[in-house]
Amino acid sequence: MINLPSRFAKRALTLTLGLSIAFTGALTFTPHTTHAATSSSASKTSLAAKIEATGMKYLGKPYKFGAKSGITSAFDCSSFTQYIFKKNGISLPRSSQQQAKAGVRVSKSALKPGDLVFSDTNGDGVINHVSLYIGNGKLLHTYRVGIGVTVSTFKGSAWDRHFVTARRVIK
Repeated sequence: MINLPSRFAKRALTLTLGLSIAFTGALTFTPHTTHAATSSSASKTSLAAKIEATGMKYLGKPYKFGAKSGITSAFDCSSFTQYIFKKNGISLPRSSQQQAKAGVRVSKSALKPGDLVFSDTNGDGVINHVSLYIGNGKLLHTYRVGIGVTVSTFKGSAWDRHFVTARRVIK
């Protein structure tokens, strides 16, 4: 006759003892620690990251064409970039056309976080939009009533297809 409770108890005891030994051994092992690089804004300490963080506080704020400088209840594209740069110690002119003359020219292929991206989205030959390049192919900007301050993908977008110039104003 087989004694089931005894067989079960022996297996449970063996399993428990094995796990105890394994766990105790794991406590004495000191692993080599590595730290992965991260590209999140929280870990960045650069001025570009600070400007991005300032802008991110306004995600969802409404778009209003011709919004007044210095207000935060609504922005147009250039009042937004002017505001977030000013909050971080950099003065920019008011309009996107004027901002496109600030700093130094940067090619599309050399964009870095903190660069301003300028587009002519209606194809009339005049710059009519400015965005903040935040890295990883993304723009932080505001446009169109109903959308407001948002993050958009740059590659293949209207801002990419109608790209005019980019400027680096962070020294």
